Amino acid sequence: MLRRVLLAITAGYLLLVAWITLNPATADPHRNLLLEGLLASFAATPLLAWIDYDVVEFTANILLFVPMGFLFAVLLGRWRWWLAFAIGAAATLTIEFVQLFLPARVSDPRDLLANTLGTLAGIAVAAAADGRRRTLLFRRAGVWN
Repeated sequence: MLRRVLLAITAGYLLLVAWITLNPATADPHRNLLLEGLLASFAATPLLAWIDYDVVEFTANILLFVPMGFLFAVLLGRWRWWLAFAIGAAATLTIEFVQLFLPARVSDPRDLLANTLGTLAGIAVAAAADGRRRTLLFRRAGVWN
């Protein structure tokens, strides 16, 4: 039952990623008042002035792919983490390739790096959660103190 739920969540997530990354009508960051205000606040704060649109976009690309690494690592199991990584890398390569042919989209090699880092981060979160779960089970059984 849990596997079916995870598969449904993964399918929904993949559809969302496809819509966000391949939608021909991109969002104009200059029309986003929240983003504009946030960037203005960063620029006005000396310690945060280095955070500009490029940094926010790069970070958003990382965060977008964290669930991909996590979900595939959980679905495939901890010994197949490399397959979860390969799926994330293949997905971002496919997205960037398709974006080459979409006039309103821009294919950017930095996105490959950010998305791959996000996939790795998701795999790391899944591994940490698995390790934490195993530690709790050992403690409950009195094996781990």
